[in-house]
Amino acid sequence: HKERTFLTTMPPKDKKTKGAAPAKAKGGKADKKAAPAKAAPAPAAAPATPKMYPGDDVAKPKVKEVCKAAKLRSSIEYGTVLILLSGHFRGKRVIFLKQLESGLLLVTGPYEVNGVPLKRVNQAYVIATQTKVNLPAKLPLDINDAYFAKDEEKAKEGEEKFFANEKTKTVTSDKRKADQATMDAAILPVVKKTEMLEAYLQAKFSLKKGDKPHEMKF
Repeated sequence: HKERTFLTTMPPKDKKTKGAAPAKAKGGKADKKAAPAKAAPAPAAAPATPKMYPGDDVAKPKVKEVCKAAKLRSSIEYGTVLILLSGHFRGKRVIFLKQLESGLLLVTGPYEVNGVPLKRVNQAYVIATQTKVNLPAKLPLDINDAYFAKDEEKAKEGEEKFFANEKTKTVTSDKRKADQATMDAAILPVVKKTEMLEAYLQAKFSLKKGDKPHEMKF
């Protein structure tokens, strides 16, 4: 038998030489492998939503708000006639007396002329007119915010509170009536002395179709 020999051709293996210098690129500088980029930090995980909630409401602490009194408008002075734009007496003309510590305006009709008693109003809801009443230098009463404070009623409890449907009727005290008469007595002589002023205070302000309030001069 003839022996047949099969020669297999294998690719030559690269021989590694110890201490071989890295291949140099053009310009004589050795190639450096770029350092691997650092991975971005993972975003913080959102807090897990609780599966159960407390049955009782947790009371939040109340933060006391300190409000500063609003600055009085330059168009409003002592004795200026104002037009009320809101409330029960909207459209009525009143006389400005002074600004209280709360920033509200103290005004009156007077009551004998147009039925507006001593009351407080917000200056944001009035129109200042050019009419001014020459009031006496000092008014007979010194009225402040505490004058308008209401007496606190005792809170009803239990079934009495649940079934209470009574509407409390506002009753003017005798002291208020006496104070109003005293204030009217100081203002009325000036009003009656000025021509057409009483009729002007009695007239109610209103707008009709076609009126342009932004072009009006008060």
